[in-house]
Amino acid sequence: MKEISKVEADIVAGSLSSTDDIQTPPKRENEILIPSRHADATLAFMEENDASVAEITPEQEKKLRRKLFFTVFCFVFAINLLLYMDKATLSYDSILGFFEDTGLTQNTYNTVNTLFYVGYAIGQFPGQYLAQRLPLGSFLGGILASWTVLVFLHCAAFNFSGVAALRFFLGLTESIVIPILMATMGMFFNASERAAAQPFFFAACMGSPIPTGFIAYGVLHILSPSIALWRIFTIIIGGLTFILTIIVILWFPNNPADVKFFTKEERVWIIRRVQASTGSSIEQKVFKKDQFKEAMKDYLTWLFGLFFLLQQLANNLPYQQNLLFEGMGGVDALGSTLVSVAGAGFAVVCALIATLTLLRWKNISAFTAIFWTLPAWVGSIAAATLPWDNKMGILANICLAGQVFGIPFIIALDWASSSASGYTKKFTRSSVCMFAYGIANIISPQIWQEKDAPRYLPAWIVQIVLSFSLSPLVLLVIYFILKARNNERLKHYDENYRNYVEKYQLVESEDNDNEKMMKVSSQNDINLAVLDLTDSENKTFIYPL
Repeated sequence: MKEISKVEADIVAGSLSSTDDIQTPPKRENEILIPSRHADATLAFMEENDASVAEITPEQEKKLRRKLFFTVFCFVFAINLLLYMDKATLSYDSILGFFEDTGLTQNTYNTVNTLFYVGYAIGQFPGQYLAQRLPLGSFLGGILASWTVLVFLHCAAFNFSGVAALRFFLGLTESIVIPILMATMGMFFNASERAAAQPFFFAACMGSPIPTGFIAYGVLHILSPSIALWRIFTIIIGGLTFILTIIVILWFPNNPADVKFFTKEERVWIIRRVQASTGSSIEQKVFKKDQFKEAMKDYLTWLFGLFFLLQQLANNLPYQQNLLFEGMGGVDALGSTLVSVAGAGFAVVCALIATLTLLRWKNISAFTAIFWTLPAWVGSIAAATLPWDNKMGILANICLAGQVFGIPFIIALDWASSSASGYTKKFTRSSVCMFAYGIANIISPQIWQEKDAPRYLPAWIVQIVLSFSLSPLVLLVIYFILKARNNERLKHYDENYRNYVEKYQLVESEDNDNEKMMKVSSQNDINLAVLDLTDSENKTFIYPL
């Protein structure tokens, strides 16, 4: 008998973990048996309901897509919006008297921003493990509840130590939210919808200065307040987060199989569409060590991580710009909030244009990301080189540089996840990317030093060279690697598909509680997406570009 590979042996060994009274089908030579508990988490739901639901019609699909965008996408959008409003709270507090009340300086302000991302980086991999093991909606609800408490506790801060501790734990709490939101998008939307929706999804964070700026503008008009203005502002933001937390706990779905605001037929259609489009599983509640190791050994994971490390060195710019405006002179606190609102409006318009572009043309993620890096590149060069007395020109270019580089960020984040198959591998790659994002943001505040004021030329040089010149080249390298892989896979696609259908067999196994049994039908045996294979294991997986 031909010797099987280590991966095959591990999978077969996993299939023998069920109880003795389970009849495992006889294994043919070179055949790989996959236990059903290692398959897609929606398998049991589909076994029960798939056969009774007709194929979706074009008209029904239009209605379903519309409902998805008005429910799931709006849910994700609102969480992302509040996430970035909370992140920016300290930036707005800085023009509302926060520095004076807590004794912070420019350098200690940078330090507390750095500590936020220390917590953010530390929380990635534990958060990834918990997100895969626990019900996703319940876990997110718990995160938001903790996050709400921490936001309110900012009102009690009165010195550097208190602010530093709060920012660290807020970063730790928020660290896994973006990967959870990305995973949710991947569960409910097919590949083209997801790619096109990502820039609009990121419009939530780019547009967060609009509501936040107007709230701050209103707070600045409060006459004779009984408490500090920055505390009033923080209470308002915390109140909004509290309301969203209640909504998430009540209605946020774990996966398409249990979403409350869709019918049984709609849930089946969602699962079919996503599996057919992506060729990978929707959710998996078993943390697979082999997939984790594969993700960590895959050089594409680290190329994506390198992109985020380089690009996000510029991420302190949006939080720094209120202080830059004040340092230029002639722009007061009210004026800086209005400039922030205008810049955010421009960013949202750009995000909508990027969304329409990705809807119209397929496989242009890399080129779209590179294109939307250009405004930041031009704006940074102009802000660093214009004469200091040209205040309006510098102000306009600071806004240009700081607003739209979020579009490449979210395109790349979605691409990093969608170019991997296997639920643990996808989550691991997303966590590596967000870990790199956290490390970059630990460094980013430190390149803005008081001694370099008011022009901060070293910070601008770092951003121009690393964030806006080298990072787009990394995406271009990834594009050509994946394109070459696709060309090779498409040559042998039909042959590979037949081989995999014959090679892989799904067998009955216990669920995670060792109580229930899941019966597997022959219809699901040939659905490779159900098997939760990685892109390396499944040579029929075609990488999105």
